[in-house]
Amino acid sequence: MVSKIRKKINTEIAIWRQAAVPGIAVIIIVVILRLIGSLQFFEWIALDTFLRLRPGEPTDDKVVVVGINEEDIRSIGRYPIPDGEIAELIQTIEEYQPIAIGLDIVRDIPIEPDHAKLTKVFQQHKNLIGIEKILPPDQIPPPPELPKQQVGFSDMIADQDGQYRRYLLWTTSPQNPQNPDEDKYSLSLRVAQAYLSAQGINIETGISDPNTIRFDTTEITRFLPNSGGYIRGNDSGLKILVNFRSGKQPFTIVSLKDIQSGQLDPKLFHKRIVLIGITAQSVPDLFNTSVVAGSYAKINGQIYGVEFHAHVISQIINGVFNNRAFLNVWHDKWENLWIIIWGIIPIIIARITQSIWKNILAVGATSLALIGITYLLIVWGWWVSLVPGLLILVINGLGLSAFAFYQHDQGLKSQIKERQRTIKHTFDLIHAGPLQTLAHVLKHLRSQDAPQEQLLLQLEKLNHEIREIGEYLNLEALTPEESIRLGSGLKLELKRPIHELFYQVYTSTLERDDLEYLKTLKVKIRAFDPIDDKYLILEQRQELCLFLEEALCNVGKHAKGVKRVEATGKENQGWYTLSIKDNGSGMSSFSESKGTQLLKNVAKSLGGDFRRESLFTKGTLCELTWQLTGRKSRRNQIKK
Repeated sequence: MVSKIRKKINTEIAIWRQAAVPGIAVIIIVVILRLIGSLQFFEWIALDTFLRLRPGEPTDDKVVVVGINEEDIRSIGRYPIPDGEIAELIQTIEEYQPIAIGLDIVRDIPIEPDHAKLTKVFQQHKNLIGIEKILPPDQIPPPPELPKQQVGFSDMIADQDGQYRRYLLWTTSPQNPQNPDEDKYSLSLRVAQAYLSAQGINIETGISDPNTIRFDTTEITRFLPNSGGYIRGNDSGLKILVNFRSGKQPFTIVSLKDIQSGQLDPKLFHKRIVLIGITAQSVPDLFNTSVVAGSYAKINGQIYGVEFHAHVISQIINGVFNNRAFLNVWHDKWENLWIIIWGIIPIIIARITQSIWKNILAVGATSLALIGITYLLIVWGWWVSLVPGLLILVINGLGLSAFAFYQHDQGLKSQIKERQRTIKHTFDLIHAGPLQTLAHVLKHLRSQDAPQEQLLLQLEKLNHEIREIGEYLNLEALTPEESIRLGSGLKLELKRPIHELFYQVYTSTLERDDLEYLKTLKVKIRAFDPIDDKYLILEQRQELCLFLEEALCNVGKHAKGVKRVEATGKENQGWYTLSIKDNGSGMSSFSESKGTQLLKNVAKSLGGDFRRESLFTKGTLCELTWQLTGRKSRRNQIKK
């Protein structure tokens, strides 16, 4: 009874070990893709989509936007808007006693007529905030009549896809060489600060994060280089992720004509924030965002700058007063753990279901659950990566169901044996192909000596190799013992003479692009004596091909400075010796790696000897010797 339980446990462990190897390889590959930024664009799309699909929020009654539209410009008869018109608009709004007014219109030079009138308005009203532009290449100074504490910059920073998801709240002056550490506040931060100050809430340094700011107990969540789906983003200054206000009408928006008519409710501006800006299609103040739709913009996916500032102001003041969530993110280690968990789940599903159709259904339901959880977290103010987890879930969920657990639990003994053989061969292929490429990528990532474009090409190659292994599995199901696919992607017919197979393995491996030290070869020597077909069964042919490939791969990975490689197969008095020599720097370690185990297992299978040693004065010898007799082949065939 105990032995049966032990046997069952050992069998289960073996099954999990076989299934985990490709699953873990997929997890590692996807994590690397994320770390180098290949999934960043898709993460941004997921974020935009989830923010757009959130339930609608009521119109914010703390912020009102005054948009000077095309009709207003036609009524005035010119653009830019004259200073006199701006002065009258501000004076009219001031009569309603707003707490703060943000003027998102450039006024660095006079626009006559009545510039003096606007100058007087600037000097009289201390709740008025003007703008400047401080980031190159188009710096624009603020209105000279306004003091520094009544000026905020209106610059915005786009992501690589041209969309605006972040907002720069604070930075040091990039254009004042006499005072390079001068603090510069954005328009939104200045206006929000004025509004909150009127409520007795002042700006202070963050407590949990001293590099950010807070109002009372509300701490502004600072953007970091790897926030959410971002990879190595620019976090200079104080940036935040914009949690756009959802709903069809986030803010009340009125026109210049509406104010001039005098028909507005006086309570609309009383004790409110008023933002004045341009909402005319002819004026280039549009910003791309697929999260919200602008109230005036004709082009889908764009909002006006004044609306963008309104979203940020609303985010700050409602975070203080109503506990409205900022967009928070997890620490990198929790993000990686989250991704790994979703990579392990499909392995567990595949083992439990033991049916390809049940597995597909379970993986589909789990994928929907992942999407739903990520969406709910966004609604609650947490941006968690979706794309890496979903990618791993689908690949591992659909791949493992066809390749590991499903095949193991078939009823016939021959099918179980065939599954085990297929898994073993597939693992050897993964080791000789994708894992070699993965090791190459990891090496350069650690040393940081390769450009991102080169790493992307290697990962694309890795993706291609994994897909080819899937094709190999399909072919194996039809002709399980007649072919072999090498790490280079070459498929060999095992019934061909062994010396021809050796030649093909040798040629194909030396042509691989991922084995960097083989690129320095000047002399390539190969000579393989033929072997009578009666001495080798197909399985042994396959093992010998893998032996030769692994030995040559070791040269390409470890033999730095190699100029010469010699691969020979010699028959002498009933013994055959397959050897690979190189004149490289030699291997720094001969520890028992997976590759070494593969070489030793081949020697053991043939009943021969394996040795690997350093040569004088430099180089390495890898050699396999076995006796050519028909007894071993016949013994293996009887077992079959």
